[in-house]
Amino acid sequence: MANILIVDDEVGIRELLFEILSDEGHDIVLAENAAAARTARNAARPDLVLLDIWMPDTDGITLLKEWSANGQLTMPVVMMSGHGTIDTAVEATRIGAIDYLEKPIGLQKLLAAVKRGLQRPAAPGAPSPLTLAAFTRSVPLRELQRLVQQVAVTSRVLLLRIGAGSLAELAARSFQAKGAPWLDLSTVSPPLDVNQLQACQGGVLFVPELSRLARTQQKNLAFALERLERYDLRLVVATDHTLDALVREGWEESLVARLFEVSLAPPSIADVRDDLPELASQLLLHLVEAGEVPRRQFSTGALNTLRAQPWSGGYNELRAAVKSLALGTLEEEIGLADVRRLLIPSTEGHVGVSLDQPLREAREAFERLYFEHHLRLEGNNMTRLAEKSGLERTHLYRKLKQLGLQAGRRSEEN
Repeated sequence: MANILIVDDEVGIRELLFEILSDEGHDIVLAENAAAARTARNAARPDLVLLDIWMPDTDGITLLKEWSANGQLTMPVVMMSGHGTIDTAVEATRIGAIDYLEKPIGLQKLLAAVKRGLQRPAAPGAPSPLTLAAFTRSVPLRELQRLVQQVAVTSRVLLLRIGAGSLAELAARSFQAKGAPWLDLSTVSPPLDVNQLQACQGGVLFVPELSRLARTQQKNLAFALERLERYDLRLVVATDHTLDALVREGWEESLVARLFEVSLAPPSIADVRDDLPELASQLLLHLVEAGEVPRRQFSTGALNTLRAQPWSGGYNELRAAVKSLALGTLEEEIGLADVRRLLIPSTEGHVGVSLDQPLREAREAFERLYFEHHLRLEGNNMTRLAEKSGLERTHLYRKLKQLGLQAGRRSEEN
């Protein structure tokens, strides 16, 4: 028989549904809120979920959206509510729920909904790519999602002003309708033709860094820009260059001006460092669901160590690191030792400072890497860091503030 997850904050309803469906021969897992439901869903893929809409921590519609956004809506979900409306039922169905039961739930309606759900074929193929909607607990990422969606209502073109640690691809994926085509124009070198645009109809064209496009690729970009409306396309481009800098590099001024008409400055990984454990955990879940890695989970120590890394390569670097960790450990839990063994050695022997920048900026970048490294090694102990760096404490605090680093105030006596 089937494995069924029941999510409801009312203990009486959970027990009643448990008794009914257990008598039908099903294996039942109970969850009293969204947090418990996430844990149960992550531990194993249920064959069916009965999900209450009104819960105290996170409502069922939000949890349904989260599962849809992070690729975990691979099982049929039946929504339940005693205070539902037609609009709520329509929204749940649009997100991916297969049915809606109004409380109090009649026995025959319950059994019929469960039977219909279990008869549905499994969701085919790999899950959709991650979008900002998957990160429900990060205030900056939720705000960025709202801004991206607001722009999408009125504009087909969005420019992302980025720096080190860019989250550009994650933002661009959120400019895209679920399941819509995706084309990275930086991977297309020959002249672009209308057949390629037609194949991407309704999707998103993406450029991760404008300044890296060759002359022929700039022409491809201009070609696509003129045909966005015809093929129902959206265009997202990212750059750490200004409009004037691109023009000085030989870009056509009118083209650059059009690209810069609507722009956002998304946060970098450094700006959302406190949310990095959620970023890493969601990336790992997505890789597991896609079948790219075995079932794994992070220990708290591993997540804290990942949070302390600079991630100057941004979202793509973090995603590659998570995949490497999942494939590079034999245990189900990825621990602190795994992170140190697989990731930290690769960053300690190489100082990631670009030499193609002014001396003052290169020196500042090196100092930031230096102090990030030693803050991590010394566990934020300022006494030992002062001794290691040879700086007087007052000067050290001033230097860290200047570099935008958080000065630790714990373990000072060690």
